[in-house]
Amino acid sequence: MRQIITALLILGFSSIINAQENPPTISGKVKISIVDGTFECDLTMSNIPPIQDYLIRLNAGMNLLHIKSLKPHEFIIIEDKSRTDSTSSGESSAYFFSDNTGKGKFLPDELQFKYVGKFPVVMDTIVNYSRADWRGNIAFNGYSVRAEGVQGAWYPYLYDAKNDVTYEQMNYNIEIECVDCSTLYLNGGKPIHAQKVTFISEKPYELSLFCGNYEYINDGNLLLLNPTFAQDDINDFSKLVGQYKKYYEEKLKIKFSEPPIFVNTTPTSPRFGWLFVSYPTIMGIGYGNLGLGALFDKKQNWYEQLIAHELGHYYFGTYKVFNSELGGMMSEGFAEYLSLKLFEELKGKKSYNELLEEKFEILKTFKTIPISKINTIRDIEDRERFVYNYAPLMFIAIEQEIGSKKMWEWLNNILITKTVYTNYDFLLSTLQNTVNDEKTVLKIVNKYFSSEQSMENILSQLKGK
Repeated sequence: MRQIITALLILGFSSIINAQENPPTISGKVKISIVDGTFECDLTMSNIPPIQDYLIRLNAGMNLLHIKSLKPHEFIIIEDKSRTDSTSSGESSAYFFSDNTGKGKFLPDELQFKYVGKFPVVMDTIVNYSRADWRGNIAFNGYSVRAEGVQGAWYPYLYDAKNDVTYEQMNYNIEIECVDCSTLYLNGGKPIHAQKVTFISEKPYELSLFCGNYEYINDGNLLLLNPTFAQDDINDFSKLVGQYKKYYEEKLKIKFSEPPIFVNTTPTSPRFGWLFVSYPTIMGIGYGNLGLGALFDKKQNWYEQLIAHELGHYYFGTYKVFNSELGGMMSEGFAEYLSLKLFEELKGKKSYNELLEEKFEILKTFKTIPISKINTIRDIEDRERFVYNYAPLMFIAIEQEIGSKKMWEWLNNILITKTVYTNYDFLLSTLQNTVNDEKTVLKIVNKYFSSEQSMENILSQLKGK
């Protein structure tokens, strides 16, 4: 079961994201029916940054009535579709507006989008089910709808192609109406028992939503949407999350800005189960122990490490967001490293070593070019093993070279250092600034960053200790 969930985690996170300064604002109205599987949207994007080489992403299942320029002039725009949005995961269409020359692009200051979408409603997973489920799926499961931004793109957002920056995190003022729901939730807000609510945030969030017929629990330490577990188990889970948060805050010297919000829901396809994060939302999708239910099975505490990983994404993926060819390696690799270090200290060496042995086994046949020679995302041939296994083991090997204290300092420097690109040069420069020892840094570069035998060197370092 662990392998099933781990394999699906590759769909759970965005790697092509960067810090968003001066984010756009999105406002308007959204009407949903979970019985019919429909969206009706009238949304306006304002405070649009002046980007020359851009795309606007919107889920391919959304049918446009029009895109209208509101500022500087009001008129309906003829949009073009891009065939070169290679950084998208495939769920969205990419639009742009050609300028008068036909060779460049223009981008108005304010845009209105009117569109509708209709999606399958999966009432059961015995007869009426889909072939697969994944993060970017706009998923209607009969009692709720689950949708997120960066892959699913249920709302329009900008992509700056030149700087590899996406703007799925936006300030918002949106009225959401669900005609057959009892509870509404939009990331960055709190769940509310109502059929129509206006959600407002002056802080940017990815607009993941979960609307349907469910209850929720708020104990001050976390929120749990759609709880289907015993109260004692929920209390234990809350204590566990509090313990993990405290560990990270003490080590990284950065506090969580708000409590995590866990969503417990079911997939649209049988045997699918995974987690994904658009903080503060952590969505758990799956039946029984393929979903959040595994947290409450006292016989299977290995799942706790996945929660530690998800909480690690507050730092690597939210507090600091990553782009470039090594962005995914840093976001996932450091989140996994954090979870391993947490287990070493809180669960003991035995549990920690068992997790390392699992990764050693997974990497038996793994080959990769060194990170200093990775120039594009396509250079990473086996992304899952690269980001979830190879990268965290490399970071543990580096920790053994520089010591635990310096390692935590390096992680903090990565989180607080401003940069346009979180690429190899950024990774190396933050390491140099932390260690401040040319000989040690050169040793790390030669063993792990630039060597064709980096995998062998990592295993030798870890198994030799």
